[in-house]
Amino acid sequence: MRTNPGLALLAVVIAVATVDGQRGFGGRGRYVSPAFATNESFDGSWHFCRLQYRGRAWATDFPDADYNFSTRVAELTKTAVSRSATGEPLPLIVRPTDDALFQCPFVMLWQAESLFFTEEDAARMRLYLLKGGFLWSDDSWGTFAWQNFEREMAKVLPEHRFVDLPATHPMFNTRFTLKHVPQIPGISYWWRSGGDTSEQGADSVQVHVRGVADDHGRLMVLSTHNTDIADGWEREGMDPRYFQMFSVDAYAVGINVLLYSMTH
Repeated sequence: MRTNPGLALLAVVIAVATVDGQRGFGGRGRYVSPAFATNESFDGSWHFCRLQYRGRAWATDFPDADYNFSTRVAELTKTAVSRSATGEPLPLIVRPTDDALFQCPFVMLWQAESLFFTEEDAARMRLYLLKGGFLWSDDSWGTFAWQNFEREMAKVLPEHRFVDLPATHPMFNTRFTLKHVPQIPGISYWWRSGGDTSEQGADSVQVHVRGVADDHGRLMVLSTHNTDIADGWEREGMDPRYFQMFSVDAYAVGINVLLYSMTH
């Protein structure tokens, strides 16, 4: 996939930043956990917003993925990323019932096999999405995870259906030209398996990129299924081979998704 000058530049920029000691390169546990968002958390700049849903796995890749992606967005785009007085990005956590959810143009969730929405959660997520919000689900693998995500989203948007997004979808060319969304395994599985990428064997061989659009064609929900894009952010500094094989592509996908969602 990494065949164009933009992706080559992306690899160089991230590598230089990590060598220079920028945040995001190294082991786990470097960051203070992000705060729960309130309406007072927002200053007009962009925050990475993570959805805390009623399920065990909402905190997957937390909090390093949130901080690392925010850092790279600031480095690789013109997006004004909100920062603390010490210069750290300020990612946030939101719940479906929080009023602060409506301050987040971009919200992400992990491991949809454990996702559960109450009726109140579903009603609030529906309102959020129909008012212009965007939800990205990542790091779900296999048939059960997909069926659970589809079932829970049917509570939110019962009249809408998921469709597979073709490689020609403009999201894949927003900033970097992508031929496809790669299969990125979690680093622990990749190490343990000796380099395999399909975490659930034959049940997760093919990456699926699916979306739900509103009645005007605006993409409201995105699912990157049978891949773990965000592990490429979280683990960017744990293994040089993993960085080269997966992290650069992971950032290209993430930045394309973010920019597309904020401009459409």
